[in-house]
Amino acid sequence: MAETVLSMARSMLGSAISNAAAAAAEEMSLQMGVQKEIWFMKDELETMQAFLVAPEVSKKKDKLVKVWAKQVRDLSYDIEDCLDEFRVHVGSQRLSRQLMKLKDRHRIAVQIRNLKSRVEEVSSRNARYNLIRAEDSNTAGEAESYMEDIRNHSASNTDETQLVGFAAPKQKLIKMINEHVHDGGYVRVICVVGMGGLGKTTLARKTYESKEDIARNFSCCAWITVSQSFSKTDMLKEMIKQLMGNEALKECLKELEGKAVQVDDLASYLRKGLDQRRYFIVLDDLWNIQDWEWISSIAFPSNNNKGSRIIVTTRENGLAEACTTIPFIYYLKPLEDECAIDLLLRKMGKSREDMENDETLETTVKKLVKKCGCLPLAIVTIGAMFGTTRVSEWEKLFEQLPSELESNPNLEAMRRMVTLSYSHLPSYLKPCFLYLSIFPEDFEIKRRRLVDRWIAEGFVRARVGKTIEDVGESYFDELISRSMIQPSRVNIEGRAKSCRVHDIMRDIVVSISREENFVYSLGDKVPRTVEENLRHVVCHGGNYPTVGMDWSRVRSLTFFGERPMGPGTGHPFCSPQLRMLRTLDLENAELAFTQKEINTIGLLRHLKYLNVWYAEGYSYIYALPRSIGKLQGLQALDIRDSRISTLPTEISKLQSLRSLRCSKSRYYEYFNLDEPKDCIMETLCIPKIFTPLTDSGKRDTMIASLHMAFSSRWSKSRGVRVPAGISKLKELQILELVDIKRTSAKAIEELGELIQLRKLRVTTAGSTNKKCKTFFIAIQKLSSLRSLSVTAIPESMGSAFSPPPQLTSLKLYGYIGELPDWFSGLTQLVKLFLIETKLTEGKTMELLGALPKLMLLDLYKDAYVGKDLVFREGAFPCLRKLRMPGSYQLRGMRFEEGTSPQMESIEVLYCKLTSGIIGIKHLPRLKEISIGYEAKVARLGTLQEEVNGHPNPTKPVLRLLEDRRLHDLGEVEGSDVQVQATEPVPDHAQEDSLEITLTSTASEPVEPNNEDA
Repeated sequence: MAETVLSMARSMLGSAISNAAAAAAEEMSLQMGVQKEIWFMKDELETMQAFLVAPEVSKKKDKLVKVWAKQVRDLSYDIEDCLDEFRVHVGSQRLSRQLMKLKDRHRIAVQIRNLKSRVEEVSSRNARYNLIRAEDSNTAGEAESYMEDIRNHSASNTDETQLVGFAAPKQKLIKMINEHVHDGGYVRVICVVGMGGLGKTTLARKTYESKEDIARNFSCCAWITVSQSFSKTDMLKEMIKQLMGNEALKECLKELEGKAVQVDDLASYLRKGLDQRRYFIVLDDLWNIQDWEWISSIAFPSNNNKGSRIIVTTRENGLAEACTTIPFIYYLKPLEDECAIDLLLRKMGKSREDMENDETLETTVKKLVKKCGCLPLAIVTIGAMFGTTRVSEWEKLFEQLPSELESNPNLEAMRRMVTLSYSHLPSYLKPCFLYLSIFPEDFEIKRRRLVDRWIAEGFVRARVGKTIEDVGESYFDELISRSMIQPSRVNIEGRAKSCRVHDIMRDIVVSISREENFVYSLGDKVPRTVEENLRHVVCHGGNYPTVGMDWSRVRSLTFFGERPMGPGTGHPFCSPQLRMLRTLDLENAELAFTQKEINTIGLLRHLKYLNVWYAEGYSYIYALPRSIGKLQGLQALDIRDSRISTLPTEISKLQSLRSLRCSKSRYYEYFNLDEPKDCIMETLCIPKIFTPLTDSGKRDTMIASLHMAFSSRWSKSRGVRVPAGISKLKELQILELVDIKRTSAKAIEELGELIQLRKLRVTTAGSTNKKCKTFFIAIQKLSSLRSLSVTAIPESMGSAFSPPPQLTSLKLYGYIGELPDWFSGLTQLVKLFLIETKLTEGKTMELLGALPKLMLLDLYKDAYVGKDLVFREGAFPCLRKLRMPGSYQLRGMRFEEGTSPQMESIEVLYCKLTSGIIGIKHLPRLKEISIGYEAKVARLGTLQEEVNGHPNPTKPVLRLLEDRRLHDLGEVEGSDVQVQATEPVPDHAQEDSLEITLTSTASEPVEPNNEDA
């Protein structure tokens, strides 16, 4: 009996093993089949993407081709989605996990079969209609020749009396041309740079036609339009004809008679003819560095030293810098407001008197000037259109301008001017530029926010030797260089930290984006049928119908203003319907993200960028759910100013994370910690918040405050506790704001393992010396760290603190006393912010003055407690800006000869300088001295006289931000002191200016608002 049972058991076990082996073999076979299909999809996607950027597709205007290209583009998006689904749900799972994912695998397999069928259909459609043929490419392009005709016609036929705002630029350009022209020397190249429509061609043409100023100084002149596509042979023939005469061209061609005309033959003839001449040439509308290199190397004699001149007009800063040096680049600016108004009135057939007597006209003119951004081409074309329309229809016409730009033939020249710039962009920049249509008109777009979003969308590809962030930053800089976007905030190093898109440029880009089904805007006031394949959705406030929208393909969701209802639910942000979402950005939404919504964040498995920083108000989020660990692809997480005081351990699973920005709100609504009695009374009333009579917003706020209070033990620190395991985030580059006091010693040690970290902000308020020492040791290992902010350094630890020497930005809050010697090792430091460090006179100025790259020095609220601040000879070789708010002990500032040769700006606030400011005449580049609120300076009249007699040709300005009597300033004849009621925005980025409360008595200093410094 026992033997029978044993035999049966062996048989069953063998059968089970056999079945398992068969199942495993079948699974492996199925896995290989799916993998082959995935490889096929990847190859197809790569081919499609190459096709979509091919010249014959991107330039051809045939409607059939555009429709077919749209179908290919939509199909490529769907293939990308399918590949992402496979990666997230199957490809990254272990075999045992894959067996549990049969439903997902079946769904993806069905998707692949359907996509293969669509690929075959799209391919056969091309063959059926013969859409793309080699002979149809026509790379010359009708748009380019059309724009050449428009540009040359308008520039040549603009009467001198019609030019508004060009007189000064013209004289400046003529001066640059004629300066030292008779002294000989090698050819000088002068570049006129600016965005399309600024009037570069008009300015160059009117300068070129100034016979009395230009032609008399040169033996020959030529105007050559280069544009995007040109014939090298035709260009050389035209140059010979204009510079040497039509007979010379005939002679040259006669010499070449009997053989094919070669570029080298024409170039050789031209160079010989120009060798001993002083020539003047305008190369209008140059686009490529390669074109310039070819023209300059083959057409112009290298040894001509007669003082010849070449003017180049271009939209690209990088090209201008390749052509010549900075002093010979003329950056053409938009018209001044008054000039823009005059030009607009002229095109409308109106006068200043008409505007003063007609309120409707005045309102419309000001709105149009702002809309046109003082761009001459926009003003001329739009002004002419309004001039032929009744005044009663102007308001309606203004609202319709975006749609008019798409269809009105009178605005065709302006539309093509922008689309020409867009068409010329390399393929990798086009989606980045179209992405800007997400942001509202006149919106200031932060560099970091934009680049992080580009990366999340897959627009940026890493290059050898560069991080993906560096590549994204280069994209941003390239768009500025190409005059496609304008920098709005520039930091002390001259780096753009944010940008804006010209209003007219944005309107046209929105239309292109709409045409290519790239961005769908809810509330853009443009009638539109809801499309099926929506990828990027932006909501500009209000409730909008969403019936018929397929949310399952949406990749980015952005809100500005009040949020509308979502895809059929009351909580749209984390709906299962948004399963392909990569980017969720609520920074500018007027309704905060709730805890209930973030609890379901794990549904968005493809999420790469999550920004729920509620910049305009209070956040209701008090905890990150454990499901956050499912977001394996998350790269950027921004939860600043929330009620979250502790990060969960699951955060360590986000190994793709590059930016982690979290900070706790300082305030406890309804709980006044400084008034224990009131706090107890509020606590006793907690049960009331759960009654129906309590406002839901107040209930959410109180619940969030309670959670924050209990989890942080009623701490006022804005820092957040990070968990052990943080060292697993090897890709992390930005981390803020860590509460060292509440973070474990093990997690603090792990900070030293974040080898990619570039920016770190921590608070050490209330920490033990042991924990501070652990932190100081950890950061010494961070070889990539460039920006460090440490709040509330314990008094006994100031001298022990020694940050890594490669820092470029350092912010310290807390007592240091005598400046430690390790400061001398910060040889790469560019920006230094100090608050309440209480530095003494001693070695402070000696050590700081020796820092070779320091450009910005901010000494706030008792950062320096010495009575005199003396800038010695040879000190501060690169310092450009000095700010001294709240230096209560300071009595005087003195600049010795040979100090601070780059100093441009001095600002003092909240201090009483009884010894005055002495020696500003020794600061050769000084532009401004600002005497701010509650600041008094002795002998201010003498200081004013020094300002008036300053050796700088562009005289510096003495600004008083309050009434002069509050500064005890005596009357001085011929006073040039400017009085301003409000503090001006500095030339540098606002992030270089700290916003602090100087009267704060909190245990932890108030944080500055300079996250992008």
